[in-house]
Amino acid sequence: MDYERWRVNVHSKRPLIRFIEEALEASHCRIIRSATVDEAPFRFSFEAPDGERIGVIAYAFLANRKETKNRPGDEHRFQVKYGSKDGQLHDLWQDPFGVYTTIFCGVNPDVGFVVGADPVLHNPTRFFISIEFKDRDADEVLKCGWHAWERSRRTQGLDEPVDVLVGCRPEQFLRYVRFERAAQGLSAGHRMLLADKIGGIEAATTTGQAHALADELSLEAIEILDLIQSAPRLKMAVRGWVAEVHLQRLLETFSSITDCQRIEQDGQPDLSVRIEDGPPIRIECKNALRRTRADGRIQVDFQRTRASKKDPCTRFYRPDDFELVAACLHPCTEHWDFRFIPTIRLDPHTKCAGRLSNRVVIDGRWTSDPLEAAFAVARS
Repeated sequence: MDYERWRVNVHSKRPLIRFIEEALEASHCRIIRSATVDEAPFRFSFEAPDGERIGVIAYAFLANRKETKNRPGDEHRFQVKYGSKDGQLHDLWQDPFGVYTTIFCGVNPDVGFVVGADPVLHNPTRFFISIEFKDRDADEVLKCGWHAWERSRRTQGLDEPVDVLVGCRPEQFLRYVRFERAAQGLSAGHRMLLADKIGGIEAATTTGQAHALADELSLEAIEILDLIQSAPRLKMAVRGWVAEVHLQRLLETFSSITDCQRIEQDGQPDLSVRIEDGPPIRIECKNALRRTRADGRIQVDFQRTRASKKDPCTRFYRPDDFELVAACLHPCTEHWDFRFIPTIRLDPHTKCAGRLSNRVVIDGRWTSDPLEAAFAVARS
């Protein structure tokens, strides 16, 4: 297995290995191979209660609550560091064959919980960075056993993509591994939606009630995760592919739209349409975030997940990258509804010249009528 490895201190890492071992046992798994204590990341293989054999590559770090000067007093954190502080970017390995699942997490062995960040979003990562979360979220993890939340962050004064953190107690560790396997590559909104669904199923299970989704599908939570993982079309749908399909179907219902095509090219917008045989209008389909703002307005996940190493502003879109934005509300409302806005009506970025702001909320400038937005583009 070809991935970067680091020699680590046995004394400091042994509690992490022990926690994962005990978490697997608490999840009724049989450990086949445990990790080497002096080498990171940590590799495990185990057999789940249903007989499935699973491998895990764990980029695991110690999480704690330690008061730090100039930091909030209600803050937990885990510091991402292996080896020396070299300032270089390091890849978080993903198994191209899907045999091993990568987790990127902080472990608090004293209190008894794990908090996982999105390993795809953080790939590549620098050593050392710190991932923080609040008392209220740690308390919710301990209270409910499973809890997910959205974390906003800034680097070099610029907003980073929203990171969805998932926390669980030891007895939910298998659920967490299977969640990360199913969630690989999801947008923040759909990662949060999946975490909420899994949490809802768990809450219903612990109270002896049937969750609506589990009842509708007549499946257990683990079976739902396995179904998502094993069915490529379903997994693609969860990843947002289905949003583009629904958008295309919606646009094709309008007789004024004389051509509607999917653009199947990396780095390009998602669809191209023509209004009454006019010039092409390129449309970028973006997902809403799962959580609304305090004022109830829906937020849009509006930036690339990757930026140039030399220019962090490349994370943000240019006004001429596409003419129209379609926001899919499904992660927030769980309905395949859309809102539209001409790109020229979006706000400019306050720090990156020639780029669009990533702080996008659906307000009065947006419309549910794609023709209204498209005609506004044509008139501009």
